[in-house]
Amino acid sequence: MAEEGKADEQLFQLLSNLLQQVESLTNNEEVELRSKIEALGLEVTKVPSKSAKHLDELEIAQELDKLSEKLDNVDEMISLAMAADPQVQSLLSNTADVWMPVITATAEERRNFTAPIDDDYSEAEGKTSN
Repeated sequence: MAEEGKADEQLFQLLSNLLQQVESLTNNEEVELRSKIEALGLEVTKVPSKSAKHLDELEIAQELDKLSEKLDNVDEMISLAMAADPQVQSLLSNTADVWMPVITATAEERRNFTAPIDDDYSEAEGKTSN
């Protein structure tokens, strides 16, 4: 369970860093996108409360619909950003090997993720050693 939280944290840190890079390249502050990434990060890492009642199939389906709608909104934001700015498309394409497996993974696969922190991440942050 702790590894899953770490993978989530790393994913949202990566998204935040990518957004920072896009903002610095375009000289535009993306306030709305930043707040949505932060809100989604909080939603993903939120610990569910202990429910006294068990959800029936209809309630589970409704909850899944809500989550799907949130994911559709994120997908739409990414698509719009990619269409509007080739630099965003390039950044997302070049880092897809990092974030796509996390997004498309099953719960079991996400539990098994381990993401070693190495020098490539430092280089992405602008701390290259020449």
